[in-house]
Amino acid sequence: MSPKSGTPKKNLMLFSGRAHPELADEVAKHLGVTVTPQTAHNFANGEIFVRYQESVRGSDAFVIQSHCTPINEWVMEQLIMVDALKRGSAKRITVIMPFYPYARQDKKHKGREPISARLVADLFKTAGADRILTVDLHTAQIQGFFDGPVDHLLAQTVLADHITATYGKADITVVSPDSGRVRLAEKWAQQLGDRPIAFIHKTRDPEQPNQAVANRVVGHVQGRLCVLIDDMIDTGGTIVKATEALLDAGASDVVIASTHGILSDPATERLANCKAREVIVTNTLPIPEEKRFPKMTVLSIAPLLARAIQEVFEDGSVTSLFDGSA
Repeated sequence: MSPKSGTPKKNLMLFSGRAHPELADEVAKHLGVTVTPQTAHNFANGEIFVRYQESVRGSDAFVIQSHCTPINEWVMEQLIMVDALKRGSAKRITVIMPFYPYARQDKKHKGREPISARLVADLFKTAGADRILTVDLHTAQIQGFFDGPVDHLLAQTVLADHITATYGKADITVVSPDSGRVRLAEKWAQQLGDRPIAFIHKTRDPEQPNQAVANRVVGHVQGRLCVLIDDMIDTGGTIVKATEALLDAGASDVVIASTHGILSDPATERLANCKAREVIVTNTLPIPEEKRFPKMTVLSIAPLLARAIQEVFEDGSVTSLFDGSA
């Protein structure tokens, strides 16, 4: 009996959770596709139901969800979406999480603590995800938690291009908010034109989340425009204290650049009232109007996500998007 040959064809389908549909729509526009229609609702007791309105059999499925408040609901919704795709016979399922949930719980500080970032990876693997695509992980080691390919995108270029266009002629010093991100500051400094770097020496009490004490500035910031970088802004306490420390050390001005604007209360009030010239974030997470203020700039991450999705779909190189530095 001879085998029957067929003509395999690839079919990209984009699916969106309900947390940040605007981002998914923008990604779809860059890709030249539409978000696959679906029925999604919550039962009275909070259980989530998802059903796709088109066949997903044999598709290369990309499921995008931003994990904002209420984070556990959106994580569960994305898991259910992946399960529905697996049971609908999707050929490959790529989970797109612009902001990786529970990324700060990537190791044990003391005994009897969870490593929740690993748990999230295990949940998605069990649900049926073949691949994860995410932006600016809190720590790069999280890539190893998922048993499959992880595409770790960098928002640095998106942020740095804006800073170059706006402040390129200024005397810039790139500042890390703590000693742990000095290597990232070095990459920023190189991309901005071989600028000097500095960092804030700070202490943090592991018993008190979202609280840090900025101690002193290490590096030359006197009379310079300081670009203060971080991967996320949650309550804003750390970044505002770092801004104050830089200005007290003689910096001429401070520009804050961060990928993920979590902006838990009272972050908006703190940032709006701090002395930074500009606060730049991306739209990996939805930022509603009530959390915005005049000196905030929100840059779109959608073009980068769309390019990465296209590379994955065509079996191309995601690393090439970052000139081999990803």
